[in-house]
Amino acid sequence: MKAHVASLLNAIVLIIIGGWGYFISGSPTSLIPVAIGVALIFLNNGIKNSNKAIAHIAVLLTLLSFANIMPLLSALEDGRNEAAVRIIIMLSSSVYAMIYFVKSFVEARKK
Repeated sequence: MKAHVASLLNAIVLIIIGGWGYFISGSPTSLIPVAIGVALIFLNNGIKNSNKAIAHIAVLLTLLSFANIMPLLSALEDGRNEAAVRIIIMLSSSVYAMIYFVKSFVEARKK
């Protein structure tokens, strides 16, 4: 799989799951992953065209999505299992995208 596809899948997951969390909780902080997902979608064409600057911005946004660790710890502490599952799904998709970003950077460096 290519980095742009992994990033697009991550963006879609962040938008859907973040939106779901917002509609369930009503918390505006649930929209942060949605905003990151929308930004990743806008950057996707640049990633696909191997634009290094845009790819690095996308990596930075993907790293920002790892801030979900704090809400995960809070959800686990409060016993909100459904919220924890949503956050784990978002974190998993971000890790997945990050793996493909690193692979693409390594391949580009070898060339």
